[in-house]
Order: sequence, then structure tokens, then C-alpha cells
Amino acid sequence: MLIFILKFICWLPIIGGSLYSLLTVWTTRRFLRNLSSDLHHSQPPVSVLKPVCGLEKDLKEHLRSICLQDYPEYQVIYSVQNPQDPAFSILKEIQEEFGSDRVSVVISTVEAGANGKVNNLLGALPEARHEIIIISDSDTNLRPDYLKTITAPFADQKVGCVCTLFKLIKANSWYEQMELLTINADFIPSVMFAQVTGSANACLGPSMAIRKTTLQQIGGLDSFADYLVEDYEIGRRVWTSGKKMLVLPYIIDAVVDIENWGKWWRHQVYWDQNTYLAQPIPFITTVFIRSIPFALFLVILSKANLFSLGVLASVIIIRVLTSILNLQAMNDSEGIKSIVLLPWRDTIGLVFWVLAFTQRTVVWRGVEFKLTRYGKMEVVNR
Repeated sequence: MLIFILKFICWLPIIGGSLYSLLTVWTTRRFLRNLSSDLHHSQPPVSVLKPVCGLEKDLKEHLRSICLQDYPEYQVIYSVQNPQDPAFSILKEIQEEFGSDRVSVVISTVEAGANGKVNNLLGALPEARHEIIIISDSDTNLRPDYLKTITAPFADQKVGCVCTLFKLIKANSWYEQMELLTINADFIPSVMFAQVTGSANACLGPSMAIRKTTLQQIGGLDSFADYLVEDYEIGRRVWTSGKKMLVLPYIIDAVVDIENWGKWWRHQVYWDQNTYLAQPIPFITTVFIRSIPFALFLVILSKANLFSLGVLASVIIIRVLTSILNLQAMNDSEGIKSIVLLPWRDTIGLVFWVLAFTQRTVVWRGVEFKLTRYGKMEVVNR
């Protein structure tokens, strides 16, 4: 009887996950075709905040991309918290290339809370001259039409915040490929699924735009300084305030840069902890769409009979083929080349899902944090 019950439990995510994979092909295409060609009409002046911490893969190339925008009026503010930061010289080179009128470099030791990114942004914010603020991660590579696209929705005064999708690029090792698949073949399709079906809201931190007035109305940037998932909290406050929170069907590139498999493992746990703290119920329910690991459990429970092996093969084929179709829609040839790792990524992903409930600390950029209530965190051994 116990074996029968366990097999029945396995069938729920096997069927649910396969149906979900098939549905994402439709939701991905439907979401991505919604970007209107008339979005570029409104071009208000903007201030772009670029928090920087340490050296990253191809850092200068990515930081320069925001200075090459086809846009009439904007300023770029790079900020670091340590004058000895090895990226500082790169920032000064970019400032010299494009001029101090376009590019500012800020060194600030503001420490309003445990979130280093927010602390870094707080140093840059006073330099922002314009009402529309763009927050753009240092590892993003932006096409010349980026500012045109992300600012256009602000022609509607009801819009408070806008963000874009992103995909990872430049994976050089197997663990970087696994990280790439986590985002490109799993997370981003799930965001598009939620946007089309209305099942969940999202606000994505690598690329977002917000009005200064809206930011002040939802508590000010410093009020997010102790949140692990500050981007989701910003979005949550925006849509609960009555303003529109938009996710655009526009995909930017972000470089994946992981030194070793241990850091990859910790980052995967960190990522699932992020998701759990931001949206606990949707995260818990993802167990019902994890088809591959439960198909493996079915094989074990059935002592690897032909039927269970056939189920496993079918599940893998559905997952891989639907992911290829989604990656094609996202113009992600690199993800398609890494697709052979997807079944293994999905299987080990169940381990990260479990650890998200059991571990209450995270390590980010070498600093250990303890998670507290309501998605907040504090530095361990400050």
C-alpha cells in the first residue's frame, strides 16, 4: 500500500510538470509577441544607477553598453562602496571616455542595512537629476534601444515601475551552463507563464525603472535595505499602492560568472531561498511541476520496469523539446547548446528546493547573512 501511495504521489508532478512544459511553449510565444512597435514614442530624461562591486567577466564591455544608448537625454551613475574596489579604475576610464556630463562615479560608504546592492544604490541616488530612475545591474549587456523600450510605458501616468526580462550568456563551464539553464529554461519561462495566466506578479531586479515620486511613496529606497529580495518587495509595494507594475516582453543579456561548482551550489540555494521568501505559496507549488525527478522516483519504486523507464524517457523528451522551443523564442542559442544538462539540472533542482526550506543563512559576495521574518536579513557576525 505504501508503494502504491508513493507511486500515486509521483504521478502528480509527472503529469503536472509535462502539461506545464507544454503550456509554457504557448505562454512564452504569446508574451514575447506583445511588445508594440510604438513603444519608443515617449523618451523622458532618465538617470541610470549602476551599482558595482568587484571585477566580473567582461565588466568594462557591459558597463559601457549603457553609455551607447540611442536616447536623447540620460545620465549614468556608477557607484562603488570602497575606493579600493578593483572596478574603480574601469569606471574612471569610462567616465573619461564619455565625459563627466554623461557619466558620474560615486564612492559612498552608506550602510542603511544588510543588502549591499541597496546600500550601493543609496550612495548613487542623490546624484540622480531626473524623475525616472533606471536600476541596472553591472553584469548586464544592453542593446542601444534599451532605454527607449524601458522608459516608453511611463507615458501612462498610472505606471509606477517597469522591468524587463533577462537571460544569462557566456557560460564557460558545466556549472555556469547549469546556472544558465536555471534562469533561461526554467525561471524566465515561468515568469512569462505567470504574466500570461495572471497566476503571480513579478519584479526583476537586473533591469527596472521607477519614478522618484513612486519610490518615495512606497517608503524610499532605504526602506528596502534589509530585504533579501528587494526587487520583489519594490514591485509588491508598487502594485499594492494602486500603481501599475509592468514586465516588458523585452530580454536583456546578463553574463553568468561563477568561479567554481561550490559557489554555483550556494548560489542555487540562494536563488531558491529568494523565490521562497518572495512568493512562498507559488514556490511550494512548483513541486507539482518537477516532472523529471519524480519520474526517476517512479523508476526506483517500480524497480526500473519497462513502463516506468518509458515514462521517464517521455518526460525527458517533453521537457527538453519544449525548452528548446522556448529558448528559440528567446533567441538563446547558447541555452540550446547546453540543453543536454537540463535533465540533470532539473533533478538536482529538487535538492535546492528542499534546502530553501531548511537553510536560514545565505552567502552573497563572500558575506554570510541570516534570514529573518518577512524576507529580511541581517549580517552574521557583523
